[in-house]
Amino acid sequence: MTRNRILSFRTSIPSAETESASFLSVSAAVRFPRRSEMVTCSNAALPSYSCSSPADDRRFSKQVYDNVHGNIYLDPLSLKFVDTEQFQRLRDLKQLGLTYFVYPGAVHSRFEHSLGVYWLASDAINRLKASQGSELGIDAFDVQTVKLAGLLHDVGHGPFSHTFEREFLPRVLNGIKWSHEDMSLKMIDYIVDKHTIDIDSEKHKKVKEMIIASESDQSNSLKEKQFLYDIVANGRNGIDVDKFDYIARDSRACGLGCNFQFERIFDTMRVMDNEICYRAKEYLTIHKLFYSRADLHRTVYMHAKVKAIELMIVDALLKANNYLKITSYIDEPSQYWQLDDTIVKTIETSSCQELKESRDLILRIRRRDLYQFCNEFAVPKEKLEHFRNVTSQDIICSQNSDGSAPMLKEEDIVVTNVKIDLTRGRKNPLECIKFFKDFESNEKFHIKDDRVSHLLPAFYQDMIVRVYSKKPDLVGAVSEAFENFQLKTYGTKTQVHATPDKKKRPRYI
Repeated sequence: MTRNRILSFRTSIPSAETESASFLSVSAAVRFPRRSEMVTCSNAALPSYSCSSPADDRRFSKQVYDNVHGNIYLDPLSLKFVDTEQFQRLRDLKQLGLTYFVYPGAVHSRFEHSLGVYWLASDAINRLKASQGSELGIDAFDVQTVKLAGLLHDVGHGPFSHTFEREFLPRVLNGIKWSHEDMSLKMIDYIVDKHTIDIDSEKHKKVKEMIIASESDQSNSLKEKQFLYDIVANGRNGIDVDKFDYIARDSRACGLGCNFQFERIFDTMRVMDNEICYRAKEYLTIHKLFYSRADLHRTVYMHAKVKAIELMIVDALLKANNYLKITSYIDEPSQYWQLDDTIVKTIETSSCQELKESRDLILRIRRRDLYQFCNEFAVPKEKLEHFRNVTSQDIICSQNSDGSAPMLKEEDIVVTNVKIDLTRGRKNPLECIKFFKDFESNEKFHIKDDRVSHLLPAFYQDMIVRVYSKKPDLVGAVSEAFENFQLKTYGTKTQVHATPDKKKRPRYI
């Protein structure tokens, strides 16, 4: 099998002459801004921050209009990365993966998100430079580095949002650790070498360090200007512009309201002792950041039907892997950049017999013949500390053996264990954040929830166990076994209600 088999059913790659033109299409309306636009924004409905970035010289920037942040200006070095086939690949990665099957508007891409994070990172560092630049020694090098980290933080992301990385790869890599953050670092190196991008070696190094800052917080703790590492991927307290963008963008795309205003955080942030701190009066605003994220996880990212479709896509990829050699693409950036969401169409339009099982699963998705969600329960909070993931085998072992229901096999059901928290597991993330009284004070401090409000949550994590039946006529048997498992494990049924009778009736007669 050749390594190019996965692309054999796709349109051929454009010639070199057409590539340069298509990549610059990053802005169909890209143009140099008029002088008037450098001062004011013509769209009053958009936030004003998107029109002010005093440290950037926009005479040498390209303008892109974003539906969330308004005008975005790409500096020349950033544009060199954007106008590569590796970065343009992000157009073919939906930001929310398969969520658009449930929320039809959720078709925005990693490309848009990356531009948004670039712009918010630019805004954050320029605000700090304007207010504390001389005190902190923020220079043009720092500004460019933070902006590039925001732009490139997802350049190594896999297909179908996090499903590829967290659901598919663990089942085929036999314990080998793989992360899109690590691939982003490899991809940056590859882009620089492939396109001979002239970037300072120290800047190149720091961009990569900032991208994995949330994964390596301890190693960064003694770095000079450590506060710079908290802007894009904040491992110290979880407040970063990556979250700012996807919360605003995802809420908008799904038609949901969002009462979190990151502009207020921008207005009150201040660096104290090498750490970004926030004015105490914005405690509830920051709480809304984490709550809004958790709410998106519950209502959008972990939606029961979205998960059903993800489970089916994972099964389709597993069945196709031997033939398409999907996992052979994940080690080398030169191969990996060819892998994106269009792999579904590759399988779907293939006539190869080896892909029939995968093709049938995708056809089921198209026809809405999904794995059937049977029921779910929230793990009692007193049991969370010692919780062990529930497996299909656990449910099979809980079925009745009296012949009153069809005997289930492990391959008939799927169990998912969904964790939703405020970024710190069972801990309160606001305990990691430092606040200050006002801009005249020099003292930073923690704030306890009960000093602000007694209405704030006393617990910070949910663990939800869901069970799905792969066959509609087994929903009743699966639901019964699921209830038996709860009785056996907790002494009571912890689910909210029984599975509706209409779900238990076979869909097709």
